[in-house]
Amino acid sequence: MHGKTKAKTPKAYIAELDEPRRSEIAKLDALIRKTVPKLEPHIQGGMLAYGPMHYKTKSGREAEWFKIGLANQKNYVSLYFCAADEEGYVAERFKERLPKANIGKSCVRFKKVDDLDLKALQQLMKLTAKTSFGA
Repeated sequence: MHGKTKAKTPKAYIAELDEPRRSEIAKLDALIRKTVPKLEPHIQGGMLAYGPMHYKTKSGREAEWFKIGLANQKNYVSLYFCAADEEGYVAERFKERLPKANIGKSCVRFKKVDDLDLKALQQLMKLTAKTSFGA
């Protein structure tokens, strides 16, 4: 399964995945919950989401989103880190520490969890949890 989900809970989202992706997503879900336990897990935007947040853009638009998102894509897994400060987007600071991942402004894309430095990933999660979005 990739794309839109009909799952209403994180458990249901993971259950509808095929192996080996189910195990990969479940491992990441457990890591996120352990690392940043205050970020409430839920479903938003068709993906697993952690830490509901309300934000306002510079143009004045307001929205409800999440601090960390986890999505199953057709060819990879995406982790979204919605955090930025005066230094820029937080995820971009981890390019050297996560060399096997494709990293954009807020997205970390990869094929296997084993390709990632989990300690670096946990640091990224913690920094995201305490950083606002669009500061």
